Amino acid sequence: MSVSELQALQKETITEQDRIELLDYCMEHYGHDVKRVVYSYVQNEVDAEDVTQEVFISVYQKIDQFNQDSQLKSWLIRIAINKSKDHLRSFKHRQQRLKDKLLQSFKKESIETTTPEDLSIQTDENKQLIKQIYELPTKYKEVIILYYFEQFTVKEMADILKSNENTIKARLKRGRDRLKTIIESGGGDHG
Repeated sequence: MSVSELQALQKETITEQDRIELLDYCMEHYGHDVKRVVYSYVQNEVDAEDVTQEVFISVYQKIDQFNQDSQLKSWLIRIAINKSKDHLRSFKHRQQRLKDKLLQSFKKESIETTTPEDLSIQTDENKQLIKQIYELPTKYKEVIILYYFEQFTVKEMADILKSNENTIKARLKRGRDRLKTIIESGGGDHG
């Protein structure tokens, strides 16, 4: 973070120009990380874009509430997680998920052949692993994603998720154990 951006954060009152500069900084340096975390929750590209926009709107509105005792990235990720959870609890999302499941079941009945592209996707180990991580319950999925993909420490995750470090360690261990079980059994939801 540049000296002028740090000085802007330390002011008692942040000007409109400061807000815009700080927002630009956050979007430029952490935008991809925020979107990746949001996507890990909502699992839909369009929804991830919408929620990510909501995250940065909140950042713009609440930048003066940033507590400089924590890291800026941790603060942004905490907002992203909260906005993602709000989205998942929303009526609109639940309605869309039901609609998607119904459409998917109709597609399975009508399309019985798989293309070479489908086969290559199914055999791609990285995509399979990501899929298996997404099958985990949220409390395990979020710590695995934050630890392995976002490379946060246990302490940072405890701060982001507002939990005890031992709780985070336990969730990480249980999440790894569940993931190992899923991988060893060849996939599927064992949640």
